[in-house]
Amino acid sequence: MAARTLVQKIWDAHIVAEFGDGLDLLHIDRHLIHDLSGPASLGKLAERGLPVRSPELTFAMPDHTVSTAVGRTDADTRAGRMLVPALRERTHAEGIRLFDLDDPEQGIVHVVGPELGLTLPGVTVVCGDSHTCTHGGLGALGWGIGSSDLTHVLATQTIVQRRPKQMRVICSGRLGTGVEPKDLVLHLIGEHGADGAAGFAVEYAGSAIDSMPVEGRMTLCNLAIEFGAKIGIVAPDDATFDYVAGRRYAPAGALWELALASWRELASDADAAFDREIEIDAAAVSPQITWGTSPAHTMALDGEIPDPESAQVPAARLARSKALGHMGLNAGDRLLGVPVQHVFIGSCANSRISDLQTAAQIVRGRRVAQGVRAWVVPGSQAVRREAEELGLDRVFTAAGFQWREPGCSMCLGVNEELVPPGERCVATSNRNFVGRQGPGARTHLAGVATAAAAAIAGRIADPRQLAREPADG
Repeated sequence: MAARTLVQKIWDAHIVAEFGDGLDLLHIDRHLIHDLSGPASLGKLAERGLPVRSPELTFAMPDHTVSTAVGRTDADTRAGRMLVPALRERTHAEGIRLFDLDDPEQGIVHVVGPELGLTLPGVTVVCGDSHTCTHGGLGALGWGIGSSDLTHVLATQTIVQRRPKQMRVICSGRLGTGVEPKDLVLHLIGEHGADGAAGFAVEYAGSAIDSMPVEGRMTLCNLAIEFGAKIGIVAPDDATFDYVAGRRYAPAGALWELALASWRELASDADAAFDREIEIDAAAVSPQITWGTSPAHTMALDGEIPDPESAQVPAARLARSKALGHMGLNAGDRLLGVPVQHVFIGSCANSRISDLQTAAQIVRGRRVAQGVRAWVVPGSQAVRREAEELGLDRVFTAAGFQWREPGCSMCLGVNEELVPPGERCVATSNRNFVGRQGPGARTHLAGVATAAAAAIAGRIADPRQLAREPADG
């Protein structure tokens, strides 16, 4: 057999039928659904009198439309009032496991899947959400699907997909002190564009990835879609296996040993051919922040906003000019020192326990600047409990942050948790599109430390500098 990449190995293992011209019918091991797209697709199935083919492989949770206020109910938002009861009713009718608002394992679907062991190396994972690529951080093949495909998977537990081209991003060296996986992937997107991996499945490899914690790998894969790829993946290793071991839905006993033997084979062959390769010196990457309205509008935190005329493509020059107008900024400006009114630490990109620990290191003994609304939204109830056991909630609330319930929150505007028009937010989420956080909102994407530093300083600030300054306690 010819040498194959990791993606090709997992893909081939899930082929049910080959249709030719690169189209395959694939079996889906895990189907995750949420309140925003799940009710409609389950409703379409019911209208046609079709049952869910494999309800035991489907898992649901409300996360997109729900309030994250303490004491919340599904009636607290307009969308939640309509969609959460519908999700509850339809999953119950089909025998689908629902992690409801009062469930101790509720949370953001892309946080809960890995932490429960629903996501495992080598499985296929789909969800009606573009950031399903997050699951690639565990060596799974995950990608987002649209509403028609969602209905098809519910009805058949399969999906028709075209084989993607293969890309490898080799990250050598190690990330420097104060530099996060989020900075690495923003740097990649900034250098190669939001369409740099369009049509590709991306495998991240190299010494920087080998030394990266599993939760950091999930952040890296989370933004693969912002790089233009549906799929991002990291080959599983001992760190992955240690992360998965003992989780509720993970194999145990003799099955664990069998699974482990299989997972150790999940790596690209040494002579596998990639259609494109990119190399990055991770040690040369500094903290990053976006200045515009695309993740590709990324710059070094201590740099200057580029001139739109430096873009080679006319459409890109126009897009950059419009982005600067929306953001109220100018070419050549420095972002350090720009006042902010909101800070959001959360989303499926950066709401795991390691993210909250990083933020707490910056926040401890300090106070949120006057006039800044700062939120910490854990990615799941499990993350929330662990953070509270570690006392992180007290660190944040003592500093003036709001400590919220799990959900997508301020990442997107469907849950009424918005940034007012014209106001500026530093967010650890994954998209800074116009209107994403509310009409007229100005969003800067950054890593957790940079967001935490902005809350304390009341302006965009370098967390490395803040870390060198004494805290109050």
